[in-house]
Amino acid sequence: MKDGGLQDDSKEQWDRRFAELLQEIRVAQTGGQILFAFLLTLPFYNRFGEIDGVDKVVYVLTLLAATASMALLIAPVSYHRQVFRQGRKPQLVTTASTLAQAGLGAFLVALSGAVFLVIDVVAGLTWAAILCAATVLVYVLLWYVLPAVDRD
Repeated sequence: MKDGGLQDDSKEQWDRRFAELLQEIRVAQTGGQILFAFLLTLPFYNRFGEIDGVDKVVYVLTLLAATASMALLIAPVSYHRQVFRQGRKPQLVTTASTLAQAGLGAFLVALSGAVFLVIDVVAGLTWAAILCAATVLVYVLLWYVLPAVDRD
């Protein structure tokens, strides 16, 4: 039997929120890890040395964004280990949610940078800029605008 009813329900709610957040982060982490691995291997291809200054800058920024994304998306796990069983679940969930949002923002930068790099090599700078902008627009609409518009 539960002691304090509402307090236990609240604890259970925070536990559920954290479990849901971790499940959501797992989806983003997988995509981020694959992109990060792809970016780490690029410089070892012979053709990579042929890219121009713009692509090199975009590559470095994309790699750093992917690195930041992974750090931010993995941080809630480390945070949880540090505060485990200290009764700080509300702070943990709030901080983890903020870290996840920042991680998704960095992931968006990394994704768009990768799209830019690939399309620039395949179709040229103009197409890369246009399609990268379109990609960013789609992500912003799906990740940020849709949830804001779809609120009850």
